[in-house]
Amino acid sequence: MRIGLLGTGPWAQMAHAPALSGHDAWDFAGVWGRHPDAAKELADAHGVPAYDDVNALLADVDAVAVALPPSVQAELAVRAARAGRHLLLDKPLAPTVEQGRAVVDAVREAGVASVVFFTTRFQPETEAWVTEQAAAGGWFTARAEWLGSVFTSDSPFAASPWRQEKGALWDVGPHALSVLLPVLGDVRRVAAAVRGPGDTVLLVLDHVGGASSTLTLSLTAPTAAAGATVELRGEAGVTSLPDSSGNAVSALVRAADALSEAVRTGRPHPCDAVFAQRVTEILAKAEAMVDSETV
Repeated sequence: MRIGLLGTGPWAQMAHAPALSGHDAWDFAGVWGRHPDAAKELADAHGVPAYDDVNALLADVDAVAVALPPSVQAELAVRAARAGRHLLLDKPLAPTVEQGRAVVDAVREAGVASVVFFTTRFQPETEAWVTEQAAAGGWFTARAEWLGSVFTSDSPFAASPWRQEKGALWDVGPHALSVLLPVLGDVRRVAAAVRGPGDTVLLVLDHVGGASSTLTLSLTAPTAAAGATVELRGEAGVTSLPDSSGNAVSALVRAADALSEAVRTGRPHPCDAVFAQRVTEILAKAEAMVDSETV
């Protein structure tokens, strides 16, 4: 099957293009971007054609991988699904519940497969840990700290307009939720959502299984303090999310594998557009609570 890449920014350069160009099940067919010169440069680097017209690329492929800001991704995902193209999307699915719902509706109506790239869920060690803890059950509480230094370092993502606008809640919040939801169950209630230093947001969640979780999310942590931690406490004792030996490229290769499998079998992947939309709904609720916060 043929897959095209939509997007030419740092994430497309660092992860998507290398993962697709070396994939066994997908034929990397070309690149489209909002900046034609950047599209040509990225396409030339991987020996594939650059497209000036996104519709022309959609006509030539079976699927698309998207590395674009959430609002642009949502719009193009709807167009691609309606054209019958399978979707390898990034998190967050969309910046609003309404835009995310439009993607889910388009996917369902077209009958295409979708996989959303929550990095941690596609790394072997952490994926196995999530599966094991979900099967164990009996969890009482969880603590997740997802601390990035995007805005306090020379990160290539620091200039990203959508990250500057939406902050850590929407950038690293999806990662934390992608681990907690399959283990603790869906969120029944966002009990609290408050601001911390910089773009930091602190959440308290009530899960349908009866457990609670606390999340600390930031892109403005000191570089020396950056990192991700998830700790579970319950009947099985205490356990923490393991480190991963992989990188973003290898995780994206596994996500592309998952999309291929979903296309072949017709079975939805756990990290499909429907799951990503539920994450969007939780983030939107938390965002509204943070925005309404008073002294």
